[in-house]
Amino acid sequence: MDRTGVSPGTGGPGPPPGTATAVADAGWVLTAWSAGARQLLGRRADEAVGLPAASLLAAPPPPAALRGLARREEWQGRLALRHRDGRTREAHVRATPLHGAHGTVSWVLAADPPAPSDRSGDLGAWAFAQLPIAVAVYDRDIRLVGANHEVLRIMAAEEEAVLGLPMSTIVRMYPGLPHGRLERLMRQVLDTGETVREESFVRVPDDPRPHAWATVLYPLKDPDGRVRGVSVGGLDITEQHRARQRLAVVNAAAVRIGSTLDVAGTAQELADVATEHFADFASVDLLDSVFQGTAVFDRGTGSDGTGRPPEPLTGQAVFRRAAQQSVLDGCPESTVEPGSTDHFADDSPLARALASGRPSRHRIDDPDIRRWLAEDPVRAAGVAAFGIHSFIVAPLLARGNTLGLTLLVRHRTADVFDADDLLLAEEITARAALCVDNARRYTYERNTALALQRSMLPQRAPRQAAVEIASRYLPAGPRAGVGGDWFDVIPLSGARVALVVGDVVGHGIQASATMGRLRTAVRTLADIDMPPDELLTHLDDLVLRLDREGEAQDGDPNPDGQDGGDIGATCLYAVYDPVARRCTVARAGHPGPAVVHPDGGVEFPELPAGPPLGLGGLPFESAELDLPEGSLIALFTDGLVESADHDVDVGLGRLRRVLLGAGPSLEQTCDDILGSLLTGAPAADDVALVLARTRALDASQVATWEVPPDPALVAETRRIAIEQLAAWGLHEAAFVTELVVSELVTNAIRYGRPPIQLRLINDATLICEVSDASSTVPHLRRARTFDEGGRGLLLVAQLTHAWGTRQTPHGKTIWAEQSLPSA
Repeated sequence: MDRTGVSPGTGGPGPPPGTATAVADAGWVLTAWSAGARQLLGRRADEAVGLPAASLLAAPPPPAALRGLARREEWQGRLALRHRDGRTREAHVRATPLHGAHGTVSWVLAADPPAPSDRSGDLGAWAFAQLPIAVAVYDRDIRLVGANHEVLRIMAAEEEAVLGLPMSTIVRMYPGLPHGRLERLMRQVLDTGETVREESFVRVPDDPRPHAWATVLYPLKDPDGRVRGVSVGGLDITEQHRARQRLAVVNAAAVRIGSTLDVAGTAQELADVATEHFADFASVDLLDSVFQGTAVFDRGTGSDGTGRPPEPLTGQAVFRRAAQQSVLDGCPESTVEPGSTDHFADDSPLARALASGRPSRHRIDDPDIRRWLAEDPVRAAGVAAFGIHSFIVAPLLARGNTLGLTLLVRHRTADVFDADDLLLAEEITARAALCVDNARRYTYERNTALALQRSMLPQRAPRQAAVEIASRYLPAGPRAGVGGDWFDVIPLSGARVALVVGDVVGHGIQASATMGRLRTAVRTLADIDMPPDELLTHLDDLVLRLDREGEAQDGDPNPDGQDGGDIGATCLYAVYDPVARRCTVARAGHPGPAVVHPDGGVEFPELPAGPPLGLGGLPFESAELDLPEGSLIALFTDGLVESADHDVDVGLGRLRRVLLGAGPSLEQTCDDILGSLLTGAPAADDVALVLARTRALDASQVATWEVPPDPALVAETRRIAIEQLAAWGLHEAAFVTELVVSELVTNAIRYGRPPIQLRLINDATLICEVSDASSTVPHLRRARTFDEGGRGLLLVAQLTHAWGTRQTPHGKTIWAEQSLPSA
């Protein structure tokens, strides 16, 4: 007998076997529970008995059911029942009243099993249980009411042990899982009714590495839109996350490696990227020849260019530590200091990677690695001290050349390098190798251009009495490349000196070659004593011719790929005469000089502004500056003043301040100027600087006579010259001087026009000058056997150090210079 007083075996109205059956008393409290009911709704008898029957309903019954039950009549129909895990189960329910002896009524509730054609409920249950996404359902009290197998696997728990538990209890039971954060997010979803998404890392029981999860928390609402609970779905996206990480590292390598054309800087960028993303220590060792930009080991055709297979690159090659980086301050893991050389034993994994040309990964506990470390106690000590457990060796290969080696180490990261890490290391080192090779090639080309540039500049200023010289040349930074700035100091006749600075537009070997041609032209024109304005005119014509020659024939590009046209240059040419203490200056689009007077005052003289070279058709003008002895004149290119905040006025102001404090040492003044106006090497343009402190010849060193145009007085002129030599103590030069004076004065009387002047200058050499008012220039020729003349200039040329002519505003001057025995 049950509590209703009805015996189950009396044959009353009972359900067929297998039907889910329950008994409720008159107050609709469950008093009995069958095995079929447990199978249908997931509740055991001890969990169901004593519950209100209404708690089993997922939705209110229809009004017809309520009316029939109120009249104590049998009713049947479909109801939505609530499963223990919160799911809704549709079933056909029959409610049959049982009348007791004392007028009491109890109810037999029977739910038929679903018909074979109605298996959608089971399919839904199977889908929920077998879904590869972790899904859990919580009610408004944040109590777990449902979870699929994936959730239970992550929690390593049985369903009966966790269902019905509040989140606060789950947090205490499973401290390693992020339930505390999920609880806060679930309360947010319940309060706002809005979906929340986030990514997190969780360690699952079967894998010690943390897994990445994409989690979505969304509200569960009834038909009226009220939030009744919250569902949490989590998808394991570890592989996608790691793929994104690898892609991010590759992108970072593409952006950050190769930002400069400096070999060491590029290697450091590789080490920085590696340690920021997946290695605890990274070192980059490059062949010593890579730093000089010279040839490297060729894996493809042989280093000798014969096509023979190259010899394996073994430990005999010299490597230099180019860069290193660590997650620890100071890179304490390193056994080689930056800049120091290193050798790799032939049986080491480093040498094997270089020989094979392929990267490899290793664990420290491998027998081969243990054997190698036993022969290298220094590295073995570092491995033991820092707990290094794995490393990757990746050779740097580019365009068939072996450039060096990258070592990637892990000791703080618990995970050993895996196959994906090896592929990633191969990818970023391949990119870095191309950047290192580009930097090496650029270094070679830059060194070549710089060597060409420096070979065309004066190595030291020639000794002469007119000025004291100091100079500097600084090439532009790596980004801009070597430019076409130049300077020159050219001795002229009459103890004069020419000072030249110039700037060719552009950078690279093309600009250096153009600069060399212009400097040669200036020296050639200066050798014939051409005035500054005329010299610039001829130089302008030369640039125009070079420009036309460089233009492509019929519009075709040049074979070397360089733009041939559009050659441009600026130049300043100054001639200083220590006798007259005057400087004649002309410029072609170039900044004017700065002059420091003996009293310390600094000025920038106003000069006629000539056009840049290469425009053609515009005149150049000269200006004369009186420079007392001890004056300082500074000639420079625009790279010096424009580099100061890119403002010429600021640069000129700084230059003025340095020159105001200039001391007696020109070398120190050069250093002070560069230190004040430049911060390191010039970045955008070359810098050429020439400082010249003027000297003056004393009146006692110069003797001048007016010569009457009478051949009979040539002997008297010779006598006066010999007496002057005796007064100077130059007796040994008397014979040659007597012959030179006789020949030059005779030619002036015979072929020139008065007035005629003889001048002797006693400087480092003895200079004899004869001037007349005729512009006719004598020429050296070989006299025939029966010619009465034509041998004088030949004798002068043979007996003197140099001779020549120069045009003057009033005629010409013929000069001859002879070395002095005392010099």
